[in-house]
Amino acid sequence: MESLKELYKIGLGPSSSHTMGPHNASNAFLERHPNAAKYEITLYGSLAATGKGHLTGVTIERVFKDKNMELIWKPEEFLPKHPNAMRIIAYDDEQNVLENWVAYSVGGGTIIDDSNETSTPKVYELSTMDDILQWCEDNKKELWEYVEYSEGPEIWDFLAEVWSVMKNAIKQGIKTGGVLPGGLDLERKAKKYMLKAKTYSGPIKKRAMLYAYALAVSEENAGGGIVVTAPTCGACGVLPAILYHHKKIYKYSKEDILHALATAGLIGNVVKTNASISGAEVGCQGEVGVACAMASGASTQLHGGTIYQVEYSAEMGLEHHLGLTCDPILGLVQIPCIERNVFAAARALNHNAFALMSDGRHRISFDEVTETMMKTGKALPNTYKETSLGGLATLDSFVLRK
Repeated sequence: MESLKELYKIGLGPSSSHTMGPHNASNAFLERHPNAAKYEITLYGSLAATGKGHLTGVTIERVFKDKNMELIWKPEEFLPKHPNAMRIIAYDDEQNVLENWVAYSVGGGTIIDDSNETSTPKVYELSTMDDILQWCEDNKKELWEYVEYSEGPEIWDFLAEVWSVMKNAIKQGIKTGGVLPGGLDLERKAKKYMLKAKTYSGPIKKRAMLYAYALAVSEENAGGGIVVTAPTCGACGVLPAILYHHKKIYKYSKEDILHALATAGLIGNVVKTNASISGAEVGCQGEVGVACAMASGASTQLHGGTIYQVEYSAEMGLEHHLGLTCDPILGLVQIPCIERNVFAAARALNHNAFALMSDGRHRISFDEVTETMMKTGKALPNTYKETSLGGLATLDSFVLRK
């Protein structure tokens, strides 16, 4: 498996697949051909279908500014390897092709092409949860300790930066009002939810504040703010909300939070390696579902759960989102995406409590549900995988409910 630095990526919203990925691919291509006479960029499948709502074109145009560039959209054409595909061709002055490169944005800002799966090195020897649990059992270690063992102690400085950005997204989001861009005229809710939460007491206050935290990050993402992919931009509100909730309520130390962040990343990394975190490939189960698994496992570890209870909690987070479609209205990461982040965070607390009530033994392993999630995603029609051609995205009644 790759480093957690390839899972947790800091950048501008609203979409890791549709903005970060194409931005990275465009930059890499331009570095290879900085002086081409013309650039032709074609977007395929899901990348084209919801690219306008996700600012894909804007992102690419920023990279190729002041260049002779043509952008072509082909939402009806899907390339075999992945639904988020883009072709970049560079021409010289005589219209000879300098390079014809096909890149795929596979989630979390990661780019692959037809020649190799990824250009980043593998730093984890083990890549399944069962193997990692066995390593922890044999060496009497926690899951976060396997992260440190594989990544080295320098991973903590990186995770400290990730945690800082997550906290800033919450703080910025809960003080910002107004309407999100994109055409839905969706009002930001985090600020109001936080104000209301302060008037409550007891469990309802804690839950309302959790809602506000998740809303804050998701709305920052939808507004083009700085967020961390966890595992993607579209699902970036779940894990920060859970970690911030525990920090505020239970006064956990920074070290405890970073350890939980490491375990959450390990969980997300297993899914990214063995299945997918791309909504275009497997639907929202690969984004919000994986985010819920990460947050569930992190929460259980913070409450003193065993490695098996952590695994059980994460398994429930993913299992209970199986089959979740990706059908954003107008191709924006707003409806239903923002609310899904909120309720996935709330579910994570339920998974934590349920797992801690058990001894961690259960019938379906995390690896098995990961495999099932991938099969389920492959079986979903393309109309329900981030193309905005099915489900909620086809409704016109939302205009009356703005």
